[in-house]
Amino acid sequence: MVPVRRGLPGSPMSRLGDSVDRVSHEGFDGSIYDAVGGRPFFVDLVDGFYAGVSADLLLRPLYPVDLTDSRRHLAGFLTQYWGGPSTYSGERGHPRLRMRHAPFAIGDAERDAWLRHMLGSLDAVAATRGTPVEAVVRIRGYLTDVADFLVNTR
Repeated sequence: MVPVRRGLPGSPMSRLGDSVDRVSHEGFDGSIYDAVGGRPFFVDLVDGFYAGVSADLLLRPLYPVDLTDSRRHLAGFLTQYWGGPSTYSGERGHPRLRMRHAPFAIGDAERDAWLRHMLGSLDAVAATRGTPVEAVVRIRGYLTDVADFLVNTR
């Protein structure tokens, strides 16, 4: 199934869509969630990401002092998006990514820093776990698109 596309043609939203329950698993016997090893992959991804954010002078002020809920929410969102249990929506409702990030000024520098930490964590976790390359490519593409989509200072 192809993700729902919304927004103006060519805009990040038109590429990204805003659904957490529709992602293409074409080329996989199950879901990408299954291909990467399930929830532990996403928990490790998020842990690595927040290790970077914790020391980042640009990004750290954008997050709460205690990152426990932020970690749980992000791991839950990614788990659900890639085919795992729908716990995230059950707890938090529709993701509303743009709305949840609207209070924060997100420019190119913030996007680049976020991507540096997220993609660095993705590479490290994938290498450690021997994650299928095609799954990593799809996750990398999504993370890049969502980072572009959330820029709100242009």
